[in-house]
Amino acid sequence: MEDVGARRGLPQPSRVKDKRPAPRQITAEQIVRDARSQQEELAKPPVSKIADREELAEYQLKKRREFEDLVRRMRWSPGVWTKYAKFEESQQDFERARSVWERALEVDYRNRSMWLKYAEMEMRNRFVNHARNVWDRAVTLLPMIDQFWYKYIHMEEMLGNVAGARQIFERWLKWTPEYQAWRAYIKMELRYNEVERARKLYKRYVGCCNTADAWIEFAKFEMRAKQRENARGVYEKAVQELIGDLIPPEPEGVEEEKNVQEFYDEASKLLLAFASFEILCGEMDRARAIYSFALHTLPSSHAPKIEAARVALEKQYGTSSGVEVAVLIQRRRKYEEQVKADPHDYDAWFDLVRLEEQGGNIERIRSTFQEVVQHPPPMAQNGGSIAAHDKMRWKRFVYLWIEYALFEEIMADDLTKANQVYRGIISMIPHKRFTFAKLWINAAEALIRTKDLPGTRKLLGQAVGLNPSKTKILDFYVDFELQLGNISRCRKILESALSRSQTSAATWIKFSKLESELEEDERARAILDLAIQQEELDSPELVWKHYIDFEIQMGEREKARALYEQLLSRTSHVKVWISYAAFEAAPITNELEYDDLKSRELRVLRAREVFKRGHSYLRGNEPHAKHECVALLEAWESFEMEAAQGNNDSVWVKEVNALMPRRVKRRRLVEDSDIMEDYYEYIFPDEAAALPNLKLLEAAQRWKRQKLAGEGTRPDTALLEGANDVPEEKTTDGG
Repeated sequence: MEDVGARRGLPQPSRVKDKRPAPRQITAEQIVRDARSQQEELAKPPVSKIADREELAEYQLKKRREFEDLVRRMRWSPGVWTKYAKFEESQQDFERARSVWERALEVDYRNRSMWLKYAEMEMRNRFVNHARNVWDRAVTLLPMIDQFWYKYIHMEEMLGNVAGARQIFERWLKWTPEYQAWRAYIKMELRYNEVERARKLYKRYVGCCNTADAWIEFAKFEMRAKQRENARGVYEKAVQELIGDLIPPEPEGVEEEKNVQEFYDEASKLLLAFASFEILCGEMDRARAIYSFALHTLPSSHAPKIEAARVALEKQYGTSSGVEVAVLIQRRRKYEEQVKADPHDYDAWFDLVRLEEQGGNIERIRSTFQEVVQHPPPMAQNGGSIAAHDKMRWKRFVYLWIEYALFEEIMADDLTKANQVYRGIISMIPHKRFTFAKLWINAAEALIRTKDLPGTRKLLGQAVGLNPSKTKILDFYVDFELQLGNISRCRKILESALSRSQTSAATWIKFSKLESELEEDERARAILDLAIQQEELDSPELVWKHYIDFEIQMGEREKARALYEQLLSRTSHVKVWISYAAFEAAPITNELEYDDLKSRELRVLRAREVFKRGHSYLRGNEPHAKHECVALLEAWESFEMEAAQGNNDSVWVKEVNALMPRRVKRRRLVEDSDIMEDYYEYIFPDEAAALPNLKLLEAAQRWKRQKLAGEGTRPDTALLEGANDVPEEKTTDGG
């Protein structure tokens, strides 16, 4: 099929038959260099030389026509006007050049570069009045361009016309320029040693630009002039004018809030500069006062810089106490930031209070306490029991209140205020959910110190009524009335407490101790009888123990024995049996005088009888209480050893040892798993008959030990020997 491109007459790409690399390689750089070398040089225009005036006039006419054509086409192009004016200047035709500049300014008088080049042309060619006229028109038409003013003033100053330069500055200042204009004016006056004029300018400057930088610059000027008192006066007036009473405008939006922040920044900068000036003058006390004023008035965001400057001052020039004060201020700021971030961080509040107490400022300490008590811990409103961490928070909060009250009483010496503090926290705590006995007791002690006995009784009565389970409050109330000698009131308090909570063992014991201290033994005994007859007590063992100890102290062995028997009828705990036996073995108060051998033997017999009864009861009625039985036997063994005075060959010691069980190591499956665990079990002698393979296992174990020891004893011989002592037996349950 014939190619379509060939039929249409289009050029066809040549086919490369030999694709091997050429023997001589040519780079693109060589190709470009070769092409440039073969280019012909461009034809240069002939250099025309003007020989006479006619040729010059012809040349000027030609160029002016070209420029006129250009400005007609590109009237708004500044470059065309500039080239045209420079051409006329080069031809020394200044009138035409001025005409070109004027025409250009008529097109766009706001173009800064045209004014500058126009005036520079006049100055370059020493047309001073023309240049002055151009600058005057420029600053009149465009007064907000500072460059015109600077150039104009510089020209007048170079000409030596200082008075004219001052007039230009005064004209400029009427337009309220930036601070650079004021500084340039002041520097010009200082160049000519016009110090008083410069001082007057600074006064006008700070009146117009009421900023910290302006006042600081004014003060530094006075310092350079070696006028310290004037510099101090500048700073004092700056504080009065710039800061005043430090009442910034109330921010109503983002922009106004930014203005308030700038106000505080200016105040901080001025006060730091003022303090640095006083340090330079050697007035350290003045500098400290300035730092203190800044810290007490400025926001906390500016405190780090001020604190760092104050610490640096104290380290360099102050005493150790001054350094401590500066560090105290730094720590105070740190703690204040912590409590601001988390008002319920009572540890931080404690640190802040301790810090203020070190400072010793009563009003500051009181304000700190008043602030912290405004932040009680949050509490759930469901009315249920309070969580442990919430109660711990409340505990810390209450301790802060107590600290507050102690401060008012001890440091501020105001007991009335301390009592008000206690009433405030008592009214705040939800006593139906939880309370704090220490708070009630401290509040009552504060009232006692004010000799307000009716108020104390009322407070303690309220405490006992709201918290009948708080025995500490009840004990304090009873001890308080007892010290006053009001026995009947003490009894009424305890009776009232028992009527509200008859299950409180501590209240029954407290009542009986009161009667016992009053030598009302029958009343004490009757109270304890009522206590042990209660169907429910929170700690019945304490009541029984106290009753038995009371009877022992009274020398009533029979009554104490009857109490033990009564207690055993209710419970058979092993501790009761051991305590009963110890009671029978020991002499009581009234028996010490007649403690002879016969009495000791009788006590031993009675104690032994108690041990026997306890062992029989535990093995007969509670066979699974093996650990309790072992504890009883160990106590019995100790008793028999003491009775036999350490003689191991005593009959009763051997008899007790014969009752001792063996400890057997067994294995069993862990519940809900395939893992075997080891455990120990006691086998008593009366249980050995129920284990027929026990003797066989014991003999096998002894034979194994002997074989390992190399004694060579036969197994049947070991079976016939029969030893009673087997340390451990290793068996597996169910096998």
